Amino acid sequence: MTEPTPVPIGDDAPYCEGPQAELRSPQTRMMPGSCDTHMHICGPGSEFPYDGRRIYTPPDALVPAYIQVMNSLGIERVVLVQPSIYGADNRVLLKAMIDLSAAGYASRAVAVVGFDVRDEQLQTLDRAGVRGLRYNLVDVADPTVGAPIEKIRWIAERIARLGWHVEFLAHVDDYPDLVSIFRDFPTDIVFGHVGYVRIGKTTEDAGFQAMLELASMGKCWIKVTAPYRISAGEIPYSDAEGFVRSAVNAAPDRIVWGTDWPHVKISKPMPHDADMCDSFYDWVTDEGMRKRILVDNPTQLYGF
Repeated sequence: MTEPTPVPIGDDAPYCEGPQAELRSPQTRMMPGSCDTHMHICGPGSEFPYDGRRIYTPPDALVPAYIQVMNSLGIERVVLVQPSIYGADNRVLLKAMIDLSAAGYASRAVAVVGFDVRDEQLQTLDRAGVRGLRYNLVDVADPTVGAPIEKIRWIAERIARLGWHVEFLAHVDDYPDLVSIFRDFPTDIVFGHVGYVRIGKTTEDAGFQAMLELASMGKCWIKVTAPYRISAGEIPYSDAEGFVRSAVNAAPDRIVWGTDWPHVKISKPMPHDADMCDSFYDWVTDEGMRKRILVDNPTQLYGF
């Protein structure tokens, strides 16, 4: 039996390419009030140490550069998501929210905490603008370990009183029993990257269909983010369109959008955010539907 290839971790984790430096607007700028619900701030690496268990090492991707992206695309609000490179150290996330506020931008965040987190720590995060907790079952050194659902449920029971949600980075095609797992979960749940289905899967996959069922039940939100992560091709990622359309058609009030800037750990040519905005507008053509996804739904989910 062939042993699995070890995943490089910590200081051996490979370096990522940075986002495109060119500033360019999409053919149609995002509408007023548009919210990017999924992006990351990384660095400065010289000031904030990375987690020793990380499996990639990003270049610095800082608030001033992201504000330039916001302005070029027409984004007015933002949700920062804690990247796996920092583990449960949320200092970069919290500082970025302060910096964005000082620049006049409304922000919320999704943090990562340990299972030993105290209620007063959660309350401090809530006052800072955190509205959810993230559990990453993919970008880890040993994905087979995952995160124990009963421990997550226990944390969810505690954050439910704050009105928070639980976000998962997971391949939903690994979980055809999503409905039975989450039907009575204490909080809403959120899946990133349109369920992060593995390349080659179809919209008929049992796990993807279970995610759509949860969304239609009002238990789940779906992020239309990072189409390059579920596409075998390059921009405009045409094979991702069916997944996006299926999600929007199944639960239009449960869909939000995001850039996934600075697009860490991708194996295909670095996309330009303006082009991905154009793809979204091509896939979601109804103006009322766009407003729900870009403006109204994130207002509800993140409490802007």
